[in-house]
Parts: sequence; structure tokens; C-alpha cells
Amino acid sequence: MPIAKLSPVVTGTLGYDYIMDFPGKFVDRIMPDKIHQLSLSFLVDTLQKQFGGTAGNIAYTLKLLGCEPFLIAATGKDFSEYMKFLKKRSLQTSGIRVFKDANTSAYFVVTDMDDNQIGSFYLGATKHADTLSLIKAEFVVISSNTPTALASYVKQCVAKKMRYLYDPAFQIGELPIDELRDGITHAEIFIGNDYEIALTEKRLNISHTQLLGMVPIVITTLGSKGSRIESHGKIIEIGPAKAKAVVDPTGAGDAYRGGFIAGYLRKFDLQTCGQMGSIAAVYTVEKYGTITHSFTKPAFEKRYKDNYNQVLSLA
Repeated sequence: MPIAKLSPVVTGTLGYDYIMDFPGKFVDRIMPDKIHQLSLSFLVDTLQKQFGGTAGNIAYTLKLLGCEPFLIAATGKDFSEYMKFLKKRSLQTSGIRVFKDANTSAYFVVTDMDDNQIGSFYLGATKHADTLSLIKAEFVVISSNTPTALASYVKQCVAKKMRYLYDPAFQIGELPIDELRDGITHAEIFIGNDYEIALTEKRLNISHTQLLGMVPIVITTLGSKGSRIESHGKIIEIGPAKAKAVVDPTGAGDAYRGGFIAGYLRKFDLQTCGQMGSIAAVYTVEKYGTITHSFTKPAFEKRYKDNYNQVLSLA
């Protein structure tokens, strides 16, 4: 298969992740009758700085699976360390633009012992993401970004007749309703976790059945319960892969997207694509950080067979 067919444009954020572990449960610190005036503080016992961002996380897993993703993202004056990391792994970086008037974006997240997370995102240079232009590609990944950047990339994909996966994630509540609707209706795939899918339906004031009529493929990720893929009246339940150890769930959703897309670009059936997503995700949760996992294609194929009793070929 020509490598060009495995070269999606991947948009989103590139940033530094500051990951902290709280050796307790958030639920024990939240009083339901006081949620109108929350004031919470957690004593964490682990802090690590990692490379991350939605675009970086997805592209990294795509690369491990034999694809050649083309990154398009806005970064800041402190990006050199991350750039070296990407180049060392032969990822295409010519679409990354460095803005000297800001620092690279950063994500601060605290995870409790039940793998619940509370996070905040520092925008930084990502504020310039809407100024970037997409190159012509067979397929585009539009992952979480600023609302203006998401709208810009959707318009560019429509104008250039490029197929795309739409993943607004954290911005579902911020996007103007018309732009959220446009992003979905022009997409080939719409993906989100169960909360994000429900929030989308609430904001658009539509039923789940109506959402399924807007886009060919809807993927709902369900964390440790796997995922659900719905397309043309068919529901495909994807079982989770077995983790050797659950170390850190941060980035599992992005890894799932990378695994799914790597199969989708190869024109595998949706069941296989979803199962590839689950295998990719489990590699991530076994490591601390979002792009600290690693595997070879033969190792991935073996783990796929061990989990799903099916043969997978990534040649």
C-alpha cells in the first residue's frame, strides 16, 4: 500500500503535560450541598513533566503503527526540547509553527486513585492556531483546539474537499452551536467520550438518533469499558484490551484515536479499527505520561491476537 495513503494531516495542540497523582478520591472531598462555592486543594505525591498535546499524542501512536502523520500546530518559544523529541522519532514537523511571543501550551492534570481527573489547559501559543493553513491530504484529524481553529480547519477541509475526523472534545461547550453542527455534518467520523457525546446532543437539542443521522460514523469511547462505534444503523461494541497494569490513564483517548485511524486508513473494517484503538490505548495506560509508551508492529499484532483471538497484519 503506498505510504501516501497512510499520511494523514493531524491538527490539534502540542504542549507540555504536568501530571500529578492524588492518593485519594475526589469524591471524598466534594460536598454536594456546597458545589456552588467549590474551594478544593489536593496534596499530590507525584509530579512529572511530559510531552503531550492532542496532535502530538495522536501522531505519535500513528507513527508507531506505520503511518506518516503530518503535524500542523502552533507552538511557542520554549518548544525546542519537544521539537528534538519529534525529529528524533522521524515525525514530520514542517507544519509546526513556532510563535516567539508566547510559551508553548501546557496541560495540568491531577488523577485520583479511581483514575478520575481534574485538569486545566494553558492556551499559550495555541491562540495562534487559527492562522495555520492545512495542506492537501487524503484525510485530516481535527482534534481539540481553540474554537476559532476548529472552525477554520472545518472550513478548509470543506473547501478542499478533504475527509476528516472531528474531535472537538473540551471545546464542545464553547463552540458556537452553528459551528459545532457544521463540524459534525461535514465530518466522516465524529468521536467523543460518553459525556462529550451527551453534551453535544444537549447543546444541539437533538436525540442520539438524530446525531447518528448527521454523520456516517459516531464513536463513543467508554474508558475502561471499551468503546461503541455506530454507523448506518449498525452498533459495534468494542471490548477493552487487558492492561498489565493501570499506571496513568492520561492520553489513553488520544492513543485510541491513533490506533483507530491507523486501521481506518488501511481500510480495515470498523470492528478491527476499534479493537486497534483499544490495544493502542492500553499501551498508554501502562506508562506514566501520554507518549512514553512504545511497541513494534509485530508486538502490537501479537497483543491484538492475544486479546481478540484474531489475526492482524500491519504490513
